[in-house]
Amino acid sequence: MTAPDRPQGKTPGHYDAVVFDLLTALVDSWSLWNRVAGSEDLGLVWRQAYLELTYGAGAYRPYETIVAEAAVAAGLPAAAPKALVSRWGELAPWPEAPGVLEALAGRAELAVVTNCSELLGRLAAQRVSRRFKLVVTAEGAGFYKPRREPYAMALASLGTAPERSLFVAGSAADLPGAASLGMPVYWHNRIGLPAVDEAAPRFLESSLNRLLELV
Repeated sequence: MTAPDRPQGKTPGHYDAVVFDLLTALVDSWSLWNRVAGSEDLGLVWRQAYLELTYGAGAYRPYETIVAEAAVAAGLPAAAPKALVSRWGELAPWPEAPGVLEALAGRAELAVVTNCSELLGRLAAQRVSRRFKLVVTAEGAGFYKPRREPYAMALASLGTAPERSLFVAGSAADLPGAASLGMPVYWHNRIGLPAVDEAAPRFLESSLNRLLELV
C-alpha cells in the first residue's frame, strides 16, 4: 500500500497517521469501572475479566453482554453493568490527552480503534477530542482486537501504509495485534501493566507526551 501525499504545506514527519486505542490509551476508564464496582480491587478484577473476554471473543458479540459476563465473573451485583453504561459520560481523558491530540492534528491523520460498541465508542472518543478522522469500533469491524480486522479497517479507511501508521496502545494485547500488520507501536502503559507475550513496543512510555517528539 502506498501512503498518500501529505497535504500541501505540511512538514513531512515519521508518520502519516497516529491510531489510538481509546479506553486505556486515551481515557482513564479504570477510574469509572472502580467507582461503579465500589473499590479499586473489585474494579480491577472486573476489568481484567472483561479484557480476557474481549481479547478472546474474536468475532463481535455485543459489548454490553461481555461487560455483564465479566461482572458476573467478578462477583458484582447484576446492576453494575447497566450502571457502567449509564455513567459512560463520566469518562475522562488522561490529563495531557486533549492537548497532545490538538498538537498532533496538524501533523498526521488521527484515528481510534477500540473494543467497544459503535455508540459507546463514539461517545468516549468525543470526550477526548473532535479531531479524529475515523473511529473504528469492534462492532463496526465485526471483530474484537487483537484480531487483525479492526486495525486493518483503520488502515484501509485512512489509506496509509502500516509502517507509517503509529499505533498507540493502552493494553498489552494491542502490541502483537497492531504489530502483526506491520504497525510500529507506542505503548502508553500508564499504570504499569505486564506484557502478555514477547511482543515489544517500539516506544514504551507512561504518558502521551513523547508523541509530540515522535510525530
